[in-house]
Amino acid sequence: MRLIARLLPTISAAVMSTTSNKRSLPTTMSAATTFIEKINTEYEQLHRSFEMQFWGTKMALGGEEYSVPELTRTKAEMEAFLASKEKLDEARAYLASAEIDADERKTLKMFERTFGCYIMESADALKLREECMATEGTLEDKRNKMSLGATIGGSFVELSSVGLRSKMRVDADEATRKACFDGLRTIGDFVTTNGFVELVKARNAMAKSLGYVDYYDYKVTQAEGFGKAALFEILDTLEQGTRPLMVAARERLAKEKGAEALEPWNSGYMMAGTITQKLDPYFPFEKAIEQWGRSFAALGISYEGASMSLDLLDRKGKYSNGFCHWPQPAWLRADGSWQPTVTHFTSLADPSAVGSGHTALTTLMHEAGHAAHFANIRQRSPLFSQERAPTSVAYAELQSMFLDALVGDAAWRCRYGLSREGEALPFALHEEDVRAKHPYEVLTLRGMIAVPYFEKALYEMAEEDLSAASVKALADKIEMEIQGGLGGRPLLSVPHLLSDEASCYYHGYVLAEMAVHQSRAFFMARDGFIVDNPKVGPTMTEAYWRPGNSEPFLDLVEQLTGKPLSGDAWVAMLQQDVEELLAEEKVAYEGAVQAKAKAAASGSKLSASKIDLDMRIKIVDGDAVIADTEAEGGDFLATCAKFEQFVQQRFPRGAA
Repeated sequence: MRLIARLLPTISAAVMSTTSNKRSLPTTMSAATTFIEKINTEYEQLHRSFEMQFWGTKMALGGEEYSVPELTRTKAEMEAFLASKEKLDEARAYLASAEIDADERKTLKMFERTFGCYIMESADALKLREECMATEGTLEDKRNKMSLGATIGGSFVELSSVGLRSKMRVDADEATRKACFDGLRTIGDFVTTNGFVELVKARNAMAKSLGYVDYYDYKVTQAEGFGKAALFEILDTLEQGTRPLMVAARERLAKEKGAEALEPWNSGYMMAGTITQKLDPYFPFEKAIEQWGRSFAALGISYEGASMSLDLLDRKGKYSNGFCHWPQPAWLRADGSWQPTVTHFTSLADPSAVGSGHTALTTLMHEAGHAAHFANIRQRSPLFSQERAPTSVAYAELQSMFLDALVGDAAWRCRYGLSREGEALPFALHEEDVRAKHPYEVLTLRGMIAVPYFEKALYEMAEEDLSAASVKALADKIEMEIQGGLGGRPLLSVPHLLSDEASCYYHGYVLAEMAVHQSRAFFMARDGFIVDNPKVGPTMTEAYWRPGNSEPFLDLVEQLTGKPLSGDAWVAMLQQDVEELLAEEKVAYEGAVQAKAKAAASGSKLSASKIDLDMRIKIVDGDAVIADTEAEGGDFLATCAKFEQFVQQRFPRGAA
């Protein structure tokens, strides 16, 4: 049976799910509420049809119902609905009425904002938009089918982009690392000769026909509510403020490891290759789902009755980036009933690779953070809880990045960094990891900001100057300027560049990381700890998650932390002395040891034999279902055990 046939009953069941605390409504709904419900239900169906195609094509599922033309068609239908001037006019007419209540006004204002993001007055813009979608669909389909890998020992080894980067980080042979880097560079050659240049031209032409400076200005204005110029005022401050740290870090790396450590295929390995191998036993891949569930449960996070399908394993033809999407957004219906989310969640793990468990767990924490956020948005329309404009990119990424950051904390590693024998990651190893990586954390920041600086420069190029050669040269130029040398992840290998949803998006990670450090500072000042803090989930739910996109990202951060968003907390972390940091981490680690002992003695949630995230979880591998909580009587840990058994059987060396 094809996966869509199994997913649709899940979605249908979720759609029928309700809460018991319905509010009282008049027998006859007002005209405004009737209009709101009509928009909600029509959008919900169009959104679902597109997302099912998105999942099917990106996961390379079997079945004739999945195709690039169908993906393009369903996306066009959804966007045509959102771009309806008639619907915008009707929403504004109701807003002008004195008869609507506060809930109706709030929802209608959201309609006004959303429709305004998609309406294109220009017929030329609409035609160019259609051209963009067709070009993008064809390009992404070709990219997914691209023969990618590295020539190692005279033979071509097929590897995904994730596999190539992973091997570069941990393989002791420099020739192999260089081969993997060369493999990553072929992605740029491929995409620039298979439609990316034409896509950039069409995107820019569309944006300019609508009155924007360029496509980047169009995208950031729609998502964040402020333009490209304002965005890069923020990023320029961060770039200039951390440039001296970057120069010092590169000089230190060359001094400690030799000039060859600055080669893009060597940097990651020289900084942490042997550490990654030492950490590997404490992050067994097959335990990743269980440890994520235990950690989130201890934080007091609930998924509010959601359903989630997880496709975690790498395979040929699968989309080359992890993501979390929602074919069913969460919302409150007019009768007061609650509509939970249905989530599609993917990563590209190879359990046989060194470091795969750590990567998988970090990805789980990240994407499951997205899922927790969108599962907890409680507003009167699915338009409050969909991930496209006018939802802020930075707002969406803050939630996931805050939670995946926990994997690097000493206290978290003591609690959840467990070997297959149940031994906790020792503090001495954590200390070695901190000493190896902390002086070079700024290089990660520089790698992040390189992406928006590249896309900014790309969309500012004159159309007549755009070519495969010029785009590749620009990517190298930006890496040299921003990162101090060619990066281990070539800019043109970043999958976000190709997708409409993710293009001109990466700045969101940078703004979110600023907010992550500011939010962490808030929790530390208020509570003194973050890991296994049961106040974290409820606080984030009320402060960040419930509003959805009804409030600006910058306002939400300031309301929680009491300060306007800035990079101060992030830069302070980068500047912190290693010895001072280790002293703090030692205290946190010892506190976690004591908490574990106390929890074991008292039988608290920290050592619970049952985990309840209020969510159905289905673990899949393409068209195959590996495990399902519904089949296990709702038992999360039994589902995890089934997944663990599957991994051990399919990847015996990865589970050895």
